Amino acid sequence: MNFKLVADTLRVLSMDGVQKANSGHPGMPMGTADFAAVLFLKHLKHCPTDPLWPDRDRFVLSAGHGCMLLYSLLHLCGYDLPIEELGKFRQFGSKTPGHPEVGHTPGVETSTGPLGQGCGNAVGMALAEAMLAARFNGAGHKIADHFTYALASDGDLMEGISHEAFSLAGHMKLHKLIVFYDSNNITIEGATALSCSDDARKRFEGYGWNVLEIDGHDYAAIDKALSQARGQAERPTIIIGHTLIGKGSPKMQGSAECHGAPLGVEEVKATKRNLGFPEDRDFYVPDEVRRIFAERLLENQESLKKWERNFSRFKKECPDKAALWKAFQKLETPKDLESLLPAFDLAKPLATRSASHKIIQALAKAMPWLVGGSADLAPSTRTNMDGQGDVGPGSFAGRNFHFGIREHAMGSILNGMALHGGFRVFGSTFFVFADYFRPSIRLAALMKLPVVYVFTHDSFFVGEDGPTHQPVEQAASLRIIPGMTVIRPADPTETGAAWAAALRNTQGPTAILLTRHNIPVLDRSKYPPASLLAQGAYTLWQSGDGIPKMILIASGSEVSLALAAGAELAKDNLNVRVVSMPSWELFERQSKKIRNSVLPPRCKLRIAIEAGSPMGWERYTGPKGRIIGMNHFGVSGPYAVLAKEFGFTPENVVQIARDML
Repeated sequence: MNFKLVADTLRVLSMDGVQKANSGHPGMPMGTADFAAVLFLKHLKHCPTDPLWPDRDRFVLSAGHGCMLLYSLLHLCGYDLPIEELGKFRQFGSKTPGHPEVGHTPGVETSTGPLGQGCGNAVGMALAEAMLAARFNGAGHKIADHFTYALASDGDLMEGISHEAFSLAGHMKLHKLIVFYDSNNITIEGATALSCSDDARKRFEGYGWNVLEIDGHDYAAIDKALSQARGQAERPTIIIGHTLIGKGSPKMQGSAECHGAPLGVEEVKATKRNLGFPEDRDFYVPDEVRRIFAERLLENQESLKKWERNFSRFKKECPDKAALWKAFQKLETPKDLESLLPAFDLAKPLATRSASHKIIQALAKAMPWLVGGSADLAPSTRTNMDGQGDVGPGSFAGRNFHFGIREHAMGSILNGMALHGGFRVFGSTFFVFADYFRPSIRLAALMKLPVVYVFTHDSFFVGEDGPTHQPVEQAASLRIIPGMTVIRPADPTETGAAWAAALRNTQGPTAILLTRHNIPVLDRSKYPPASLLAQGAYTLWQSGDGIPKMILIASGSEVSLALAAGAELAKDNLNVRVVSMPSWELFERQSKKIRNSVLPPRCKLRIAIEAGSPMGWERYTGPKGRIIGMNHFGVSGPYAVLAKEFGFTPENVVQIARDML
């Protein structure tokens, strides 16, 4: 097979795209074209005519800045990406944006660009494959039997998230994970030696990986390394490929000049002459290259047919398992979910984290595809699924993850699992540590991934742990992420409704914020049903009829505080309403009629109460309202003492309310 002609075609297409856009990164695509040619033409199992085939191999371009390589490959492979789109690289409305975007370009498996994220995504995909294989393979059938390949750069391996993710991958023995490390020793500023002298071989050997080191331009060596990696039974593999950035460019190869800028018109022509391509033709694809990819497409289509025949036999011989497989692919939330949720004792105040634990047990029974874990905090976040087994090294039949103290990797791995399909995933940690993986949360929102985050210890009510562990600005920070849904339930029963809302949200991530301290269980025979949480806010109690004189709006544990304050104000013959507002985002999705029924525009006297940053609450309090929040960090001490110190008492709320009248 003429790998060189294919690789050179990829080089030409990549540099032409960048040159026409006058923007982009030609160096990495040109340097890794040889590896890509061998991978896509001889090893990668996928089918452009069925891009969502569950048993396809996944390819993750972690170094997303090199996306012209990926777009060129997808075009040649036969995905719905016409060559005209290569000429629209980085232009508004094109299918070839400046970094890969899943759901936007056919064949792209994940949105990458922030370096290191693709590394975690790839680990998550490999983990999902291993877990599906543990559940469905056997009896002569391999329903889940595919590899995850990632292409990582020097920059990817510098980012801390790659250390976290690849350390865990080695521990887990994810042997179907294969990473090609494009070791070209160049970054934007110059040689990697300016800032990095890591020994990658020793690093990955320390992680427990299979390490292969090759000339990244030697086709036979690439092929041999990929074959050896695929033959591994216990360890993931990294192929350290020593490459020349911008390979083929007479003047710029091997230099930082070609990393993040077009080669220039004259150098593009010189490169085409050097490679034996017509210098006066842009986006030129030789007929032989078209023929090679057409033959490879037929091979991949046959692989798909073979899998479909195997699945048909699987359905006949193992009908129950086959039905379960389809359920794992659909990931439907039970319609009667609310009926499955536990009830809570009104006489026993309970932390919402503890309520969530009981809820998770019920969900686990009804949704076998629900899996999750914690960054070493499961006993505190109460997220363990009892009796469901652990996911551990080489053991993937369980449902509880142990991510270790690797929050950022946890976030990216969860994204990878969600992208792969087959599982609904959740991850947990203390709320203040959401900051450790905010980039992964942001990408989950960008990619519309239905990941659930269980964040406990949700406010200064953490108490004695002090300000380092007391979240103040985190809720506001998450609320400003487009597509993010934040829910802070008022009591154990609302916590069940929060989980129901999170699982029904299939268009983006959801964060559930839970208390460490015990709070009252609201009597739903006296108050409206917790299912009203689905509308984001609802009237919980009112002392009179009609439009109230004052509205107290609260979330989470402060709802009970608002109820106590409202009862006291009612003694002044004040018509006061208490609104539970667990989720701004859910509320904003409601009709104007519903929103106005909860917060009547005629009522101008409003107080919002939340043990966190007041930022944003003014949209609900209006110009005449007040906000009781936190404009400062907390301190260490018993939470009851801090509540008084910071003004989170019924007495303070009542005083502020009276001052407003």
